[in-house]
Amino acid sequence: MAPQKARSPGAITATRSGGGRSLLADPLMRWNGPLRQHQSANVVVIANATRRDRSVKDVTTIGLDLAKHVFQAFGADVDGTPLFNRKLRRAEVLRFFERLPPCLVGMEACSSAHHWAREISAFGHDVRLLPPQYVKPFVKRGKTDAADAEAIAEAVTRKTMRFVPVKTAEQQAAVMVLRTRALLVRQRTQAINALRAHMGELGIIAPTGIANVKALAPIIRDEEDTRLPPAARFALTEIINQIEMLATQIDKLEREIVIQAKQDDEMRRLATIPGVGAIIALAVKAFVPDPAGFKSARHFAAWIGLTPKAHSSGGKERLGRISKMGNPVLRSLLTTGAASVLRHVQYRDRVWPWLKNMLTRRPFKVVAVALANKIARMIWALLTRGGVYRDPIGIEVGSAAV
Repeated sequence: MAPQKARSPGAITATRSGGGRSLLADPLMRWNGPLRQHQSANVVVIANATRRDRSVKDVTTIGLDLAKHVFQAFGADVDGTPLFNRKLRRAEVLRFFERLPPCLVGMEACSSAHHWAREISAFGHDVRLLPPQYVKPFVKRGKTDAADAEAIAEAVTRKTMRFVPVKTAEQQAAVMVLRTRALLVRQRTQAINALRAHMGELGIIAPTGIANVKALAPIIRDEEDTRLPPAARFALTEIINQIEMLATQIDKLEREIVIQAKQDDEMRRLATIPGVGAIIALAVKAFVPDPAGFKSARHFAAWIGLTPKAHSSGGKERLGRISKMGNPVLRSLLTTGAASVLRHVQYRDRVWPWLKNMLTRRPFKVVAVALANKIARMIWALLTRGGVYRDPIGIEVGSAAV
C-alpha cells in the first residue's frame, strides 16, 4: 500500500455525499493568526512623565462621612488633588487623625458630629460642621459613603459656605433636658387623648384643658359607678396612672430648669424679657451659638425662622409666610411665650397699646409670630450688649412667660 501524503496542520478535507475523492480545502478558509497591524503597532513611551507622591502626609483637607460603625474619609492636598478615599472602623478614627498633620476636617452636622468634632479638634485639626442640605449639591451621582465624603471635602473649602458651631458637652446636656421634657409632654398628651376618646365612647366627657382631666380620675376609680364596665375600668386606670406619673416627671424636670435659671446670670437677665421664662432662657443657652456672629438682631430672628420667606425677582419684592428655616424648638417656644403675653395684654388697658391695636387689625396667631420676632431681637440685644430688659414706656407686662 502506497504511503499517504502528509497534510498540513490547518488543512480541511471535504468529502462529497456520494463518495469520491477528498479535496483539500481552500487556504483562505483557514485561521491565519492575528492581524499584522497589531503585531507591528508603534509604542510611544513618555520618558518625562512623573507621578506625584500621594502620601497621607500631604493631606490638607479631609471630608469625613460619619456613621455608627464604619466611617468614610476622603483626603485631598492643597491643590484639591484626591489622595485617598478609605473606610475607617470606629476604633480607628481617632488613631487615624492623631497621625495626620493639622488639616481642615469637614463633617455633616448630625447627632454625633459635635462629639467627634471635639475629639478631633484636640489633635490640632480645624473641624467644621456643615448643614447636610448644603452638602447635597456637591454629590456628583449616586448615594454612597465615598461620594458623600468627597462632597463634604469639596463643600468645606467653599469661601461662602455656612457652618454649624460645635456645641460643648454642657450645651448638649441642656438640649437633652429640653428634649426629655418635650418627650414626656408628648407622651402625656397622647395618654390624655386616648383617655378622652375611650371615655367619650361611653358617654363621659370633660371640659377642654389638662387640668380638667383630673375630674375623670374619681369616675374611673369609683367601682360603684356602673357607667364603666370592669374591663374598661381596669384599662382606663392604667392610663390615668400613667398620666399622673408623667405629670410628676414633668414637674420634676421643670423645677430643675428653674433652679438652673436662678443660678445662671445670663438666664436671669433673659427672664426679664416679657414672654421669656426659665424654659426659653435654657433653650437660648442650649441652641444659640455665639450671638456676636450675627450682624444684627434681624439676622438673629431670620436664623430662628421668624422672618418672611422672600421670593423676589425682576425688581419685584415678594414676601410670604415665615421661613421656618431655623431651630423648630426655639421658634415654637418663642411663639408660645408671645401668645402668653398677648393673652395677658387683652385684659389690661395700659400694657403695650400698639400691641392691642394690632390685635384689632390682625389675627391672633399672626400677631403672636410678630411679637415672637420682636422678642428674638430683644434676646439678641441682651446677649450682645448686656443688661436687663426695661420697657421703653415704663409699663410692666407681668409674669406671662414660658
